[in-house]
Amino acid sequence: MANAIGQPLRVRLKKPLPLDTVLTIEQVAPQAWQLVNGAEMLATATPATVEATVPDPPEFQGALAVARHYPKVEDHELPHCFVCGPARAPGDGMRIFAAAVPGARLVAAAWVPDLSLGDASGKIKTEFVWAALDCPGAFATPAHKPMVLGEFAVRIERRPSVDERCVVIGWPIATEGRKHQAGTALFGADRKLCAIGLATWIELKG
Repeated sequence: MANAIGQPLRVRLKKPLPLDTVLTIEQVAPQAWQLVNGAEMLATATPATVEATVPDPPEFQGALAVARHYPKVEDHELPHCFVCGPARAPGDGMRIFAAAVPGARLVAAAWVPDLSLGDASGKIKTEFVWAALDCPGAFATPAHKPMVLGEFAVRIERRPSVDERCVVIGWPIATEGRKHQAGTALFGADRKLCAIGLATWIELKG
C-alpha cells in the first residue's frame, strides 16, 4: 500500500492477510484507501503525520551486543517470523533481533540488510523498511502475552542501502488495557534517522 500510494500512511489491519494471494487496493475517498480480497476488506489506509520524540540510538556495536539477550529459537513465540525469527537463516529472513538496552527504556538491534531486500538501485525496498520497523515495537512494550499489530504509521526519510550497517530501535509510548503503543526508528550507518514508525499492538485474550 505504501508503494502504491507513495506517501506517509497510517494502515489499520482489519483481518489476517492471506499469503500467495493477489490483493487489490481501492481508493474509497480522496484521502482514503482499502485493501481487499474480492469483497472482503482486509485493511484501510489514510495519510499520516508521523512525529515523535525519538531516543538516541546506540552505536552499531552496542546494538549488536544486546542481541545476546534475544530469545533463542525454543523461547521465541514465532521463531519463523520473517522479520525477527531466529529460526530464519541469513538471506531467508531479516533477522532483526531487538533486545533491551541496559539502563534505558529502549530495545535495539543491529541490522545489515541482505542483498535480497534491495531494488535495482541497491536501496532497501519500501516494504522492507516498513517491516524493519514492525517487530521491534512489540519487543519494546511491557506486554507478556502474544500480540497482533492493529495499526501502523510510517514515515521514510531515506531508504538504507544493501549491506549498510543499520540500527533499529523501539521504545514504549503508552499502555491502555490490552492496547500498547510503541515507537520504532531506523538509523543508517551515519546514525541519522532513516525512518520512523508508530504502532498500536493488541494483546490477545486468554
